[in-house]
Amino acid sequence: MIEDAKPVLAEDPVMAELLEKHDLPALDEHREFERLCVSIINQQLSSASAAAVRERVFEHLETVTPAAVLDADEAPLRDASLSGMKIEYLQHAAAAFQENNYSRAALADHSAAEVIDELTDIRGIGDWTAHMYLLFVLQREDVLPLGDLAIRNGIEQLYAADGESLTREEMRDIAAAWRPYRSVAARYIWAEYEAEE
Repeated sequence: MIEDAKPVLAEDPVMAELLEKHDLPALDEHREFERLCVSIINQQLSSASAAAVRERVFEHLETVTPAAVLDADEAPLRDASLSGMKIEYLQHAAAAFQENNYSRAALADHSAAEVIDELTDIRGIGDWTAHMYLLFVLQREDVLPLGDLAIRNGIEQLYAADGESLTREEMRDIAAAWRPYRSVAARYIWAEYEAEE
């Protein structure tokens, strides 16, 4: 996907600079449920904090499966700095994954809107988490996750004049040039934003 995207993204001079500056790794072939857990843990946390919490949680779970989450003792998860609400969200996701098939194959014929509708029916999964699932698990090529603060800040830093704010509509207009590879563009914006932190 990255190599296919480069000629399209390079038409945007700002994005062309990011292509030169950053090497994006291939997306990991995470198991679907594990990647969803990553997104739930990451909700409203900085990258560094989320990584530390995730490491401790996954160490306690040993294998990140719906059964492991549902069988897990809550005390060690709280000791790993996972909030009671996020424990509950992981449990709801685990129960949903035991009942339904959210794999890439099962959702291949679903539109992005349909995937978002299905995932956001699970308590604790909102638009942001559903967009992360579309991008990182289902590996859809044209996801623009404007619900992500780093993406919005990154677009503003790269495209706004003199620290001006941009509306989401203005950001969508900028991102129109990246179609049909807005997912790849988003990953370059994340790479740049994290490098600047």
